[in-house]
Amino acid sequence: MDHLKTQGISMPKLGLGTFRMQGDACRAAVESALSIGYRHIDTAEMYANEEAIGAAIAASGVPRGELHVTTKVWHENLNRDAIRRAFDASLRKLRLHHVDLYLVHWPSKAANWGAVFETLMTLKEEGRTRAIGVANFTTALLKIAVEEIRAPIACNQVEYHAMLDQSKVLAYLQPLAVPLVAYCPLAQGRFASDPVLADIGARHNATAAQVALKWLLDQDGVAAIPKASRRESQQANLDALKITLDDVDREKIAALAKDRRCVSPGFAPAWD
Repeated sequence: MDHLKTQGISMPKLGLGTFRMQGDACRAAVESALSIGYRHIDTAEMYANEEAIGAAIAASGVPRGELHVTTKVWHENLNRDAIRRAFDASLRKLRLHHVDLYLVHWPSKAANWGAVFETLMTLKEEGRTRAIGVANFTTALLKIAVEEIRAPIACNQVEYHAMLDQSKVLAYLQPLAVPLVAYCPLAQGRFASDPVLADIGARHNATAAQVALKWLLDQDGVAAIPKASRRESQQANLDALKITLDDVDREKIAALAKDRRCVSPGFAPAWD
């Protein structure tokens, strides 16, 4: 599987998203994914599933050095003490000595970004997270983090798929060699009924969702973390890596409307 190199870590381009997975079902899903070759697991304190994921990792027998584990701090905890408390709790639940990537989950208008990133960088210096990053950051907020604070962010995780334009964020990140990690890469199932993607899939003996996922993963500096609880879906996402899209396919996908957002920006300031 292809990897992205960023801030001293190597992140598999395809990972497992776990939002809205909890308890035994979450543990089973992560165990299944690890057993068929996934090595990138994405979670967050807000998902309330870190304990289940920690149990799955412990049971899997996969060497820690082969895994990439991301978790996130919730927007309500963006001060020095709260970040540390949240981080300690996440590490304990995950049963890990360190995570590979620790993200600001959502921006907050009340955050002191200098203090936030100083705290995150201290966690990195202590070896408790190998890298730090952000999620749901606009280009304006990215400029604060990268240009003003000079935080060594390893990614920006945002909603991105074949029906949502993220060219502005990509245009900012790519020259910096900072990856975009796409959540909701399958638009929460909306691709299944799209005739254009279905037609492309028929030409490649693939589903519309597999075509959409491969379109993302073919892009430089883009990773994707589709949620998949069933082994069949997990395997289908892995099999999408085998598809070879051509220029005609990409032109058809580029022509799709790019204004369908699945997740509301909510409390993110100055969304653009």
